[in-house]
Amino acid sequence: MNNVERLQQTTKDFADTATASAHTFATSFQTIASAHADFAKKLMQHNSEFMSQLSSIKEPAKLMEVQSEYVKNSYETFVAESKRLAELYADLFKRTTKPFEDLIAKNKAA
Repeated sequence: MNNVERLQQTTKDFADTATASAHTFATSFQTIASAHADFAKKLMQHNSEFMSQLSSIKEPAKLMEVQSEYVKNSYETFVAESKRLAELYADLFKRTTKPFEDLIAKNKAA
């Protein structure tokens, strides 16, 4: 294979890799956006339930109990969702860079 053909093949390989990576990025980003939307929806629902509970409370002791439970649940939900989103972002990075890693390995072997 002469230099021109090699350059053309490398350019084609890079374009194919970039296309595959962009497609992976788009689908992964859509998954992440859905996860953010689900978290926001869950948070709004949780806040709405908390506000309705607050409106029916007559005793200060019960108020403290409900508020403590709300804070505890909010924290646990935040930590769990943050961990899940971090895993999705890590997977996005791995899956987006994988085609380029494969291309580099292929070119090193050649």
